[in-house]
Amino acid sequence: MNPMRFLIESATSNNQLSGRLVSGTLKKGESIALAPTGQQSSILSLTEGGRQLKNAKAECILDLELTYSVPIEVGNIIVPADERPEVSDQFEAKIHWLDSQQLFPSRTYQLNSIGGNTEASVSRLKYKIETDQDQQIAANTLKQGEIGVGNIALIRPIIYDTYAHCPQTGSFQLIDKDTNEIVAHGEIRHGLRRANNVHWQALDVDKESRAIIKQQTPRIIWLTGLSGSGKSTIANLIEKKLIVKSRHSYLLDGDNVRHGLNKDLGFTDADRVENIRRVGETAKLMLDAGLIVITSFISPFRAERDMARSLFDSTEFIEVFVDASLEVCEQRDPKGLYKKARSGEIKNFTGLDSPYEPPLNPELVIDSMEMTIEQAADTIIDFVETIGE
Repeated sequence: MNPMRFLIESATSNNQLSGRLVSGTLKKGESIALAPTGQQSSILSLTEGGRQLKNAKAECILDLELTYSVPIEVGNIIVPADERPEVSDQFEAKIHWLDSQQLFPSRTYQLNSIGGNTEASVSRLKYKIETDQDQQIAANTLKQGEIGVGNIALIRPIIYDTYAHCPQTGSFQLIDKDTNEIVAHGEIRHGLRRANNVHWQALDVDKESRAIIKQQTPRIIWLTGLSGSGKSTIANLIEKKLIVKSRHSYLLDGDNVRHGLNKDLGFTDADRVENIRRVGETAKLMLDAGLIVITSFISPFRAERDMARSLFDSTEFIEVFVDASLEVCEQRDPKGLYKKARSGEIKNFTGLDSPYEPPLNPELVIDSMEMTIEQAADTIIDFVETIGE
């Protein structure tokens, strides 16, 4: 029998509230607790459509009065005092992938569930399940109609039960943040307990203190564009000019990072997503150190650039679209990559057999077909020095 779970949707006081009985049976006089706070009370009365009840079964909308007043928030869940749900920001789940675009581990999605809504990502896909043979097969991604098992990491903890214990609070949906379309249904298998043992350590020296010593305002200059658009050349000149100005900076270049931090990643769409996630987190640490960070990556997907942006305050992240047509980039082809891609030597090449999604609202657009490298670098530096003033 499913446990009692009552979702609070409104409250007029600390003992009068309304909501939805999503699972089990609720009885008058029952001892209850609030999740996640653990505050306890009991049911003085329950009413459905103005009619007093002794008990109610899911699904129904009820008005409740509690015997003892307790702090109540919308989104809290009333549960039996002796049968409480879990609260965590990480769990293992079975994922039913619905979207025509494949699942990218590390991409940020919106997770919606009875126990809370928050941003989430599949931090690790463990395997996919061949349903006809019930086999577990190693996988890095899921395609439409496939089912897999992986770890889900959340921005904020949610209230949940395992799906086996309570399907209603053990289910969730993953939503594409751009389209608001449901991309997956999920079933929670169990929590990852180690998440409860990792805490943010408060430090006495902060970003502002480090910036004051360097006498500068830390920024992220995020250059994006096709291979051959001029990103790396512009980024290199920006750093040289910043050094002349006695600015403390660091350049994260796509090729260089793949020799070390990301040398385990290939060029599939899923690996590109993880590549940018790692770069974003690295850039955040460098900005926290008080540096002006220049990144030069194709970073082809809007979702990952938006994810990187979300790590920083609004004025800290400057997205620069280095714009050049595919034809011009292919004519330049400074590394001979387009030629190799055309001949089939390189797979998943951005602009040819892997997509590039241009920024919709970048802080700057640099037309590298019209501007010189010098002009482009000066334009970007001038913008960086004036923003926020």
